[in-house]
Amino acid sequence: MVREIKTYPDPALEAKAEPIESITDDVKALANDMAETMYENNGIGLAAPQVGQSCRLIIVDISGPEHREDLKVVLNPRIDFKEGQTEIEEGCLSLPGFKTKVTRADKVTLTGLDLEGQEVSIQAEGLLAVCLQHELDHLEGTVLLDHASRLKRSMYRKKMKKCQKKT
Repeated sequence: MVREIKTYPDPALEAKAEPIESITDDVKALANDMAETMYENNGIGLAAPQVGQSCRLIIVDISGPEHREDLKVVLNPRIDFKEGQTEIEEGCLSLPGFKTKVTRADKVTLTGLDLEGQEVSIQAEGLLAVCLQHELDHLEGTVLLDHASRLKRSMYRKKMKKCQKKT
């Protein structure tokens, strides 16, 4: 089932997500819905808070949006290792029309659990490393807008207020 993606300034995007205590059928269904939602919206990553769920669950598939060949689902993810730096322009499904350059680690090691409760470790670099860090930001209540300059944030907020008045 495709879920609604929460967009800024929805409060769900600013709250720190809760750890997943047990892997239930609801958690598995959420992961499946998130994958369907991400693919439907031509994304390469999605975090549970973006669909209004306050739990520590992320999905990524950088083979997309054209292909759907490398879906990674991680529960209670954490970054154990960072190295190097890269600056890349990022966008976000929760901030339509907004892009900004962000400096992130170029290489990371992310660990967590898969949907069977097995520990997973992902050693990533480049786009995958950036995507994982972006999704972890969502679990901490940080949105892409928080990485932008004060001027760029202000301009986007004004644009969003105008859009909200029209609806």
